[in-house]
Amino acid sequence: MLATEIVYISKKILMREDFKYVSYLWSDEEAAALNNNEVDELIYRSNLLGSDLRITNFGGGNTSCKVLAIDPISKKSVEVMWVKGSGGDLGTMKRSGLASLYVNKLKSLIDFYQGKSQEDEMVELFNHCIYSLDSKAPSIDTPLHCFLPFKHIDHLHPDAVIAIASSKDGEKITKDIFGNTIGWLPWQRPGFDLGLKLMKYQQENPQLQGIILQSHGLFTWGETSFECYVKSLSIIEKCAAFINLQQKFHNYPFGKPALETVDFEKRKSIAAQLLPALRKYSSSQNLTVGHYSDSQPILEFVNSTNLHSLAALGTSCPDHFLRTKISPLVLDIAPNQIINRELDIDKTVSQAFEKYRKEYTSYYDSHKHANSPSIRNANPVIILLPGVGMFSFAKNKETARIAGEFYTNAINVIKGAEAISTYTSLPKQEAFDIEYWLLEEAKLQRMPNPKPLEGKIALITGSGGGIGKAIAKKLASEGACIALSDNSRDRLDETKIEFESLFGKDRIASYLLDVTNSKSINEAMHQIVLKFGGLDILVNNAGISISKTIEEHSEDDWDLLYDILVKGQMLVSQAAIKIMKIQQLGGDIINIVSKNSLVSGPNNAGYGSAKAAQLHLSRLHAAELGNEKIRVNVVNPDAVIVGSNIWSSGWAAGRAKAYGITVEELPQYYAKRTLLNEIIFPEDIANACFALVGGLLNKSTGNILNVDGGIATAFPR
Repeated sequence: MLATEIVYISKKILMREDFKYVSYLWSDEEAAALNNNEVDELIYRSNLLGSDLRITNFGGGNTSCKVLAIDPISKKSVEVMWVKGSGGDLGTMKRSGLASLYVNKLKSLIDFYQGKSQEDEMVELFNHCIYSLDSKAPSIDTPLHCFLPFKHIDHLHPDAVIAIASSKDGEKITKDIFGNTIGWLPWQRPGFDLGLKLMKYQQENPQLQGIILQSHGLFTWGETSFECYVKSLSIIEKCAAFINLQQKFHNYPFGKPALETVDFEKRKSIAAQLLPALRKYSSSQNLTVGHYSDSQPILEFVNSTNLHSLAALGTSCPDHFLRTKISPLVLDIAPNQIINRELDIDKTVSQAFEKYRKEYTSYYDSHKHANSPSIRNANPVIILLPGVGMFSFAKNKETARIAGEFYTNAINVIKGAEAISTYTSLPKQEAFDIEYWLLEEAKLQRMPNPKPLEGKIALITGSGGGIGKAIAKKLASEGACIALSDNSRDRLDETKIEFESLFGKDRIASYLLDVTNSKSINEAMHQIVLKFGGLDILVNNAGISISKTIEEHSEDDWDLLYDILVKGQMLVSQAAIKIMKIQQLGGDIINIVSKNSLVSGPNNAGYGSAKAAQLHLSRLHAAELGNEKIRVNVVNPDAVIVGSNIWSSGWAAGRAKAYGITVEELPQYYAKRTLLNEIIFPEDIANACFALVGGLLNKSTGNILNVDGGIATAFPR
């Protein structure tokens, strides 16, 4: 497909198979259903473009369209530009993510503009050009879209285009590929001045079908949303095809492999051993969640001869290093040292982090201005380990994953640039000026306060229903990453689907877990660490109940109760404590016990005594773990009937028989015997758990929190 043909492509001749390196997703039927509403078509186009990370990264790029609308005051027809607002994401953007502005008001700012010293001031003036009261805050790229005289515009950050834009010979390569149909503008920070330069450059070169911004990205346009979409894809496709062809003659863009990739199982084992230690030092200022990646592009990069030299150059596209910092931490660890246990992991990681922090602080001190914001967290975001892969750490799981995706984009850019020329990163001062841009700082300051449990990782056993599910839901709603676990695959899968719809896939994982089996427990802990980087909160909730007289109790009944309730609590706690001790971030263990641990009752010898053992085991753990800042507390429920799996078994019938009433009478029977005359719900237990881990009781351990409506005989003292 020649560059000169791009503008003439029609729907009739375009085929999905024409595109090998990008995803052509346009559906005539879906587009027709939008009834020629150009704003809806803009959203549709944006979502398609943003769904392919090769085209643009999460939160990166922006799209726009200009339409005629009625001014609500003058009632006259005016031109309005709809453009992706500040901080949005193309792949998931809805109408609420768009800024809408009067085009004539934006253009009138040109007469006001006096030079680059006004850049930040101009962004504030964009707010005076807003058309819709529901408008998203306009982004710094707004004038770049407004000043180009086209109805539909895409600004994207495709790996293939940025590889050319970041190569030493990028301008020449662009001309070789596209002739005079695609322009080239030297690097300049986004803003009002760049918008003016873009406008002037296009006016002087009216034949252009698009413009590549050095080290930044691609601008394309069209008279319809479809034309703009196809043009963007076609230009990216041509760049990717050119790079792919060159790579066939350049087998090792990163240099020859310096070592072989560790096999799959050993990679995962090494990562699981490292992650809690990495999280410990990554969380020295703020609690972080981890993400591990071992995709083929990452492994090719981390195993290469030129890893250190290329990684040290840093990234090029502004969006990349805003998410990943100027450069990653490369760990000088041979995988076999970990496999053969020849390494003090904690000491090695500590030294690597200390070296990185000193270098980052030096970078800050060398490039800061008098009005620069204070230095931010000096810990690395991206950590690379030859033979094993990439680790990324951030304030929550989604941000950690996205940072890893951004660095994967950066790896693709470096690979492409090295295959066709030589990779060049932004000058360090330019990189610093964007990372510590006052506008970026203002955006950070406007972000809402984190939820109480953001950055925390919680495992709740028996969370497929009832009390466990309610606890998991409460902790998730307060920001925690949740590891669901249950011994029922059906309950677990159903709960996972529900939780992912409520809280997103990043923060939810599920594991089939038998709390009486060490192998099952260790495998679950291994997977939790690989998913999130560690563990902060354990809620031992898995339970069983058997209500029989002393004579009716069998040996199997007794063993089952003690295996699940007592042995299970002990084994799961042991595995969690091991992780918490490596992290040295403290932690919380909550054991869901029962009022029956304190009160004698009929037909309850096995269950009640096992619950008493759970309670005393909690005291013993609290006494032993205090020096590690691991708090161990107990929540004692009673008579949680609604939604509880226990009560769907024979327990309800057994208790009703013991009290000489019917099963249907149990809820009111239990409520009436309490001081508060209240029915206890799973959510009441969940609230108690949050009270213990939410930050207000950080100096409390060894406590019992009764949630039973008030039963005087169950008072601990």
